[in-house]
Amino acid sequence: MPSTASDVAVRAEALVKTFGSTRALDGIDLEIPTGTVLGLLGPNGAGKTTAVRILTTLLRPDSGRAWVAGHDVLAEPDAVRRAIGLSGQYAAVDENLTGFENLYLVGRLYGKNKPDARARARELIGRFRLDDAADRPAKTYSGGMRRRLDLAGALVAEPLVVLLDEPTTGLDPRGRLDTWEVIGELVAEGATVLLTTQYLEEADQLADTILVIDRGRVIASGTADQLKAEIGGERLEIVVAEESELGTVSRVLTEIGAGEPLVEQHNRRAQVLVDAGTKSLIEALRRLDADGVVVLDVSLHRPTLDDVFLSLTGHAVEEPAVAGSSKEEAK
Repeated sequence: MPSTASDVAVRAEALVKTFGSTRALDGIDLEIPTGTVLGLLGPNGAGKTTAVRILTTLLRPDSGRAWVAGHDVLAEPDAVRRAIGLSGQYAAVDENLTGFENLYLVGRLYGKNKPDARARARELIGRFRLDDAADRPAKTYSGGMRRRLDLAGALVAEPLVVLLDEPTTGLDPRGRLDTWEVIGELVAEGATVLLTTQYLEEADQLADTILVIDRGRVIASGTADQLKAEIGGERLEIVVAEESELGTVSRVLTEIGAGEPLVEQHNRRAQVLVDAGTKSLIEALRRLDADGVVVLDVSLHRPTLDDVFLSLTGHAVEEPAVAGSSKEEAK
């Protein structure tokens, strides 16, 4: 990374990676300013994990370059590894060691002396609410507890750059909130975070900037508000008393909306993006009343990241990977 870009903690240029006939990454660029969070958002198979593995020196790109904490990932892999903390999609803990022993071992492997490794392990045990289980073998932990222990392990060396690959997968709501709080603390302390996620709420909550990728390509980037503004308008949602009335609702929303309405038969709900906000709502109610449609509920919302992703890709972020997606991405 050029010295003039010292305020950039992570940079990638034109990364390409293929697995057989599948192109997992198709020329991705990204940049993370120091002390910020980049949310890498996309469905399974989009290329998120492949990007993380390249940035952490676990995988070589077919072409392109990347720098982490000022170090070239191909020319200086050892320096990159010393500067980062990584938590993958699946908890990487030694099940035969206790929670404390897992963290103590990581500290020693990073070169900490025994007292410092012991102190750091105890600090993180408390930070991730594992005090009561600190001296139990990790094989007795629940899935959520193992995930928290793995996250703690990524922070033992107090890294400059933390890469979190879907860190809240498998956590209960309390565990997710705790993890969000830890990420916020990391950034407040000066760390830079790359967060991959399928949870749109998570990207909205944590990321300073968001990179949306789909099938190995960047399809949008910006802040959450910028991405929402790109699709324009607001979302008008109507719930009716009878399922048989949804045809009329769909027609009305098609006439006043800025796109095709989405109709959900099972809960008698229909929604559409509108450009005129409250005026569109009033006009919809006027027309539905004239047609004798009984409206049980009506609401107007700003676009969500779900709306953004659907608008950009034509499919939901939760959809499974397309056939032929790389095994590397599924790991």
